[in-house]
Amino acid sequence: MSRRTKEFPIVSSAHLASGASPALSELEFSLTLAYNAFQRWIVRCASAAGAQLSPLEVLILHTVRHRDRPKRFIEIMLVLHIEDAHLANYAVRKLKTAGLVRSHRSGKEKLVEATKAGVAFCDSYRDVRERLLVDSVKAGAITEEALSETATRLRMLSGNYNQAARSAATL
Repeated sequence: MSRRTKEFPIVSSAHLASGASPALSELEFSLTLAYNAFQRWIVRCASAAGAQLSPLEVLILHTVRHRDRPKRFIEIMLVLHIEDAHLANYAVRKLKTAGLVRSHRSGKEKLVEATKAGVAFCDSYRDVRERLLVDSVKAGAITEEALSETATRLRMLSGNYNQAARSAATL
């Protein structure tokens, strides 16, 4: 990192960067950019794969398709860390209407699974992702190990933010 970057971190909120951890403010700005870019990407990738879906719908469909077995509704919410069941329910209903998932009850639990059309969409999405995203990431010389390490650190940081959110709710 250059001396100038250390003196002037790339942040969106200088008042937050003036605290005890300017680097955390840099990370938060980077997360904001990455979050918005990722959401834009998954919507456009879904469109190229043949469906007009919201970011949450894309994420839920991929979660439901994971390992090609039905998922309990509560599992979907847990895996994606969704707090508002209404948002997840609405997304599942839209995916059902599009013919990409089906749901049924098993006792008191709602199970959701991908339809043949949902599986075909996920396969098409994967093909578009491989062609447009994976190749460009690999061309940028980011190794699989570096990607995995970054993912591990982001999951750990999500735990810090979750704990801080719980604490803030008690203030």
